[in-house]
This record gives sequence, structure tokens and C-alpha cells, in this order.
Amino acid sequence: MDADLLFSIGVVLLVLAVPAAVSAFSDSRPPRAAAILLLLGGGLLAFAIWQRSKGYSVAEIPEVIARVFGRYLH
Repeated sequence: MDADLLFSIGVVLLVLAVPAAVSAFSDSRPPRAAAILLLLGGGLLAFAIWQRSKGYSVAEIPEVIARVFGRYLH
């Protein structure tokens, strides 16, 4: 699988973990779904960075995500 795709999926999962955590805390229940999303997203990010020889810089993250979404949605 493409490292850029794994990176983008990891970012999306991490973004989805935030509202899941807020919802769980506001309802006074344990944030299980948020923890699972956090682990999966972090794992995908770590694996993608490990797969790519030079890693990712902060400046190229939006370009990577746009390139992946453009490739698979076009």
C-alpha cells in the first residue's frame, strides 16, 4: 500500500478521534471509540513515516493529503 495513502487515512482517523472524545467526555462515558481511533490513526501514521525513506515534513502534509484525495476521488 502507498505510504501517502496510509498517512492520509491516519490523519483522517486522528481528526475523527477528537469529536468522539469530546462526545464521550460530555456524556460521562469512557472514550473507547476515541482511543481506538487514536491508536489506529497513530499506528498508520507511524507505519507510513517508517515506510517512506525520508519521512514527512510539516510543510508537505497538506500537499500529500490533497494529492491522495485527488488521486482517489478523481
